[in-house]
Amino acid sequence: MKKLKIGIIGVGRLGYEHACNIASRVPAAELVAICDGNLDRAKEVAAELGVPAVYSDPKEMCANPEVEAVAIITNTASHVDMIRIAMDAGKHVFCEKPLAENVEKCLEAEKIIAAHPDLTFMLGFMRRYDYSYRLAKKKIENGDIGKVILVRCYSQDPISIIQGTLEYAPRSGGQFIDMSIHDIDLLRWLTESEPKNLWAIGGCFEFKQYKDWDDGDNVACMLQFKNDAMAFFFAGRAAAHGSHVETEIVGTRGTLRIAAVPTDSMLEVMSEHGVCRECYQDFVSRWHDAYITELEEFCDCVQTGRPASPDVVDGTNSTRIAFRCKESFLKNEMLPMD
Repeated sequence: MKKLKIGIIGVGRLGYEHACNIASRVPAAELVAICDGNLDRAKEVAAELGVPAVYSDPKEMCANPEVEAVAIITNTASHVDMIRIAMDAGKHVFCEKPLAENVEKCLEAEKIIAAHPDLTFMLGFMRRYDYSYRLAKKKIENGDIGKVILVRCYSQDPISIIQGTLEYAPRSGGQFIDMSIHDIDLLRWLTESEPKNLWAIGGCFEFKQYKDWDDGDNVACMLQFKNDAMAFFFAGRAAAHGSHVETEIVGTRGTLRIAAVPTDSMLEVMSEHGVCRECYQDFVSRWHDAYITELEEFCDCVQTGRPASPDVVDGTNSTRIAFRCKESFLKNEMLPMD
């Protein structure tokens, strides 16, 4: 099998995970270049992974003829510029979510990608490539639970990483765009519909500084979709037990639940404290396999010419919904999408 030669832009925490996966865990991929604004960091990761080419300038990396595709794992505000640089250089693009920091930039990305119909673009909503979610989607498509009535999503980050979360919060775009956009994408994917009404609520229950950023530390939203499916999502910043992502899909003939207990294994610890199942302590560990699977899909789409999913329109629609959620949260009222 011919390997897709990939250059990566950004090797921070998540970028490092993707770099390791491309280098050694995705058989159809070969990591041939690393770019990071921190050149010392790029050199460090390149030395560890045996990558020959190192850059601090994305344009220089994308000018390398050895690079066939680019993985963009940078801050959200830079995504559209990175997409333009890569695609104008003739490279296929995998980009982490969210697509951009606002809807206008998302529409700009759509134009860039439309101008390069011969190139593959894929957005990194990795939950779609988690084994359990893929299995649930297949059961829904098979009609195993009848018509979808309700989808409920919980996403909670662990209290152990709150300091880093607080440092990033002022430039994150807010909880709806930074965190809940994963749940928003899942709701659209699982219901195969778009919302027509939503009402978002929440507050600063423990970390009052979120109010300074027009945000909350715990937020929720109720949605009604165009096919009349109902949905609810909750996002929290400080779960005592660890990283907790849970989803329930209620249908007319059955119910599906994913990770009702967010345990990292089937192990049960029995002690003087009772019976305990340990939880994931960070999102990278929880979605490790999904990150690999989505890159395998990206490589296959490039090799076969199949359209990749999630695509740029998924990014735009989810971003539009996320910002409407924030508007509803700030106004404390139900809003129509259109």
